[in-house]
Amino acid sequence: MPLAAESGTLTVTPQMLVVFGIIAIALVLFITEWLPIDVTAILIMVLLMVLGADGVVNATEISTSEGTSGFSSSATITVLAMLILSSGISQTGVVQILGRKMAAFAGDDLDKQLLATIGISGPISGFINNTPVVAILVPVVSDIAHKGKTSPSKLLIPLSYASMFGGMLTLIGTSTNILASDVSARLSTEYPELHQFSMFEFTKLGIVVLVVGSLYLMTIGHRLLPERVPVEEDYVQEYAIEEYLTEVVVDGDSPIVGTTVADAIDHVEFDADILQVVRDDEEFIEPIAQKTIREGDLLRLRADRDTVQQFVDRGTLTLAGNPQTDEELEPDEVTDQTLVEIVVPRGSFLVGESLETSTFRQRYDATVLAFRSRGETVRDHMEERRIRVGDTLLVQAAPDSIDRLSQNDDFIVAHEPEEPDYRTEKIPHAAAIMAGVVGFVAVPWGTVGTTLTGLTGVGAFEALSALSLPILVTALAGVVAMVATGVLKPTEIYDAVEWDVIFLLAGIIPLGIALEQTGGADLLGSLVAMTGTYLPPLGVLWVFYLATGLITGVISNNASVVLMLPVAVQTADQIGANPFAFVLAVTFAASTAFLTPVGYQTNLFVYGPGGYKFTDFVRVGAPLQLLLSIVTVLGINFFWGL
Repeated sequence: MPLAAESGTLTVTPQMLVVFGIIAIALVLFITEWLPIDVTAILIMVLLMVLGADGVVNATEISTSEGTSGFSSSATITVLAMLILSSGISQTGVVQILGRKMAAFAGDDLDKQLLATIGISGPISGFINNTPVVAILVPVVSDIAHKGKTSPSKLLIPLSYASMFGGMLTLIGTSTNILASDVSARLSTEYPELHQFSMFEFTKLGIVVLVVGSLYLMTIGHRLLPERVPVEEDYVQEYAIEEYLTEVVVDGDSPIVGTTVADAIDHVEFDADILQVVRDDEEFIEPIAQKTIREGDLLRLRADRDTVQQFVDRGTLTLAGNPQTDEELEPDEVTDQTLVEIVVPRGSFLVGESLETSTFRQRYDATVLAFRSRGETVRDHMEERRIRVGDTLLVQAAPDSIDRLSQNDDFIVAHEPEEPDYRTEKIPHAAAIMAGVVGFVAVPWGTVGTTLTGLTGVGAFEALSALSLPILVTALAGVVAMVATGVLKPTEIYDAVEWDVIFLLAGIIPLGIALEQTGGADLLGSLVAMTGTYLPPLGVLWVFYLATGLITGVISNNASVVLMLPVAVQTADQIGANPFAFVLAVTFAASTAFLTPVGYQTNLFVYGPGGYKFTDFVRVGAPLQLLLSIVTVLGINFFWGL
């Protein structure tokens, strides 16, 4: 299947078609979420090894060691270590403490609330992976909005976007940067202009992006955001579940008298939950599964009208009324909150499960009243619905159960506990460790050694020239130091890792290599290079930025980097431009994906708590994406040239 081009004849080989087919399968699975992303990554590895066993993918067979090379990649291991280090920082509570100071500064002034949200999340995300930063700050910002009489919708998208800006300040701000650095280093064998990123390689451009993006959010962005969660409404009204909450009285001849709460309702037949039992003016909430029901008990149910009517028609219960607000669902003698939202992050055991198969209520003595999934509010027949990353559950539970949920990495509770259990005494240790991780990579030890040798004449300083360490080594050393100093417990390092991200990297890295080896990257690069006939190099660079941003909007940012970088470098080579400029354009575009809630994990974290619709991200993100595409491309041209 030859393709004519000015530079010669391009041929599509069977090997290329196989790789393009695998990429197409991966894209479909990423977009549709038919399989979890980690399972999709494993499928990619299997296809590469099976099809490569007979030399189909490339001239040299892909062995099992090559097919699984993503696990041994320095990028994968570095990302793993950085996730653990970020967890150590969060365990000390330093981000939460800064968040509380932010709340005190913000008060009820929206401009101050925005400034505080952006001012904390942006800079911090340069040194702690931006994904856990947003996970930590979602409850803080939600509380700021609640106390300041502001809709959370006005603050949560800015929180996510600001963390993306901050992630571009340093190499370690986001896993995408680390992966792009690794791909750039691998391609440097063929393109000498490329190299592994230094710690502050693109900080100057990152600062420009942070400032411009922040000004946009402060002046235009928040005005484009509707108040999806009205300021004065509580959870009952916000989720519109009034008609699903009913109060009933147990009659003397009711068949459920003498049974336990757990056995009173047959979930196979009825979509209903008993939320509370009120007896002699005393209110009981979870755990109530084993409480025996008596005549005259008032039960608060989650059930639709048809189900309640069936209970009444059968003479089982007598209708009493409907709770209308949060206060009616929270016992008077309990001062702590018993209704909270929890967000389901990647890696949670709930992902892919239903409420029934996960036995959520039994595990945590908590009842789900409703949940949001991709902008849809689900209020009935919830038990069988598959839960996805970013879903937000409205949960009723006793205060101690909520505390257990907030301490579990499987959930992000959108409400800060009154007495959080942080290791504040370990803040100096954690800060020193992170400074060491960054410092040993960032300091130009060779220059320091040469300078000190020249000034003092002491030859021993020349040893400093060999002290420069890669981020992989310093990050792993930091993990050891975190455990040794007690910042992290040994068992916590495994819980800190987002294993689906690690498997994703392990799967897409060999796919990127196969794309290069088969000549697929060369083919695509040559096709894109044809635009150089009509556009200057700066225009082609801008096209790559926009294309990467659009692709990242529907698939993982890490996947888009691996697939786009080889093509971008080949295109730069074809048009005689600076390959490193194209590497930076792809990296920045993949790390700042504003258009959809599914392209970047931090957007998913704020999707539910903000009550957003899919179009809200487009409304605010499209102008921002266009603005930063111009700023970033011009900045790359100014700092590095084309």
